[in-house]
Amino acid sequence: MKRIRHTAEQIIRKLKTAKQVIAQGKTVADVCRAIEVTQLTYHRWNQQYGGMQAEEAKRLTQLEM
Repeated sequence: MKRIRHTAEQIIRKLKTAKQVIAQGKTVADVCRAIEVTQLTYHRWNQQYGGMQAEEAKRLTQLEM
């Protein structure tokens, strides 16, 4: 499988989708299939970007540079 680098905006969008799927009563494995990432990646993203909005993530990436 080809490795894909996601932008902060894409990550936040996928995490919002994940929250919606979890609210429907699905498991983490189902969520990971829906957003097309591994469980490790999902948990890492959730820890790092969990409550952020897209604008906050943009600012974070700018500060890291």
